[in-house]
Amino acid sequence: MTVLTADEIRLDGLALRWHPVCRVDELEVAWGEAALVQGEQVALFKVSQTEVYAAAHRDPATGSCVMARGILGSKGWRRTIASPLHKQVYDLATGECYTDPQLSLPVYPVRVEAGLVEVGMPVVAGGGAAA
Repeated sequence: MTVLTADEIRLDGLALRWHPVCRVDELEVAWGEAALVQGEQVALFKVSQTEVYAAAHRDPATGSCVMARGILGSKGWRRTIASPLHKQVYDLATGECYTDPQLSLPVYPVRVEAGLVEVGMPVVAGGGAAA
């Protein structure tokens, strides 16, 4: 799980705004759930009692919103998600695709504060979230 504090600035210079999504105990281990966060479809994955990841729900290979139904796994110590459609495998921390280097899955930072899962979305000029 990526744990950050309020008012972070990402490496690319964008600020993050944290959005509460659900209680951590509402997520099942080894199961994905879809949520709408700041207008973006996001897939949440609770991979253990202490690790939650967030990634785009849209499959980069097909454009279908199915990633929450993907197959959780690992590559060494790296947590992965495989698309339920064509089985491309993505790193949940970086979005890197192990099976097709031309693809990448957008991933988002996650934190758990007082039992609440929050997803960090980049803020662009004007106060909205980045597209």
